[in-house]
Amino acid sequence: MTQTAETLFKSLQQMPSQEREKFFSLIARRAFSNGDNLSHAELFGHLQDSEFTADEAAEYLGVSIATFRRYCKQGKVAVSSIVGTSHLYPLATLRELKRALHIVK
Repeated sequence: MTQTAETLFKSLQQMPSQEREKFFSLIARRAFSNGDNLSHAELFGHLQDSEFTADEAAEYLGVSIATFRRYCKQGKVAVSSIVGTSHLYPLATLRELKRALHIVK
């Protein structure tokens, strides 16, 4: 799939801030190393099994934390693990919900 600069920029804007930092850090480290183009897997592969906190998940979905909590209560998002007092949500589930939300809009 070919992405235009505009669609890539929009995708980056929707990415949680921590992941944007990782993305640009990766680009900065690899941009001038050997001139190779980075594949999608090289750029985003580390996110495959990622889990987000509620705040990060809400940011990823582009909704308020209150709306995200409502999605959780409605069963639209399930907790994948709990670390201390933080509930973590799997990226795969958040992607599915994000697609569903955009289809409805």
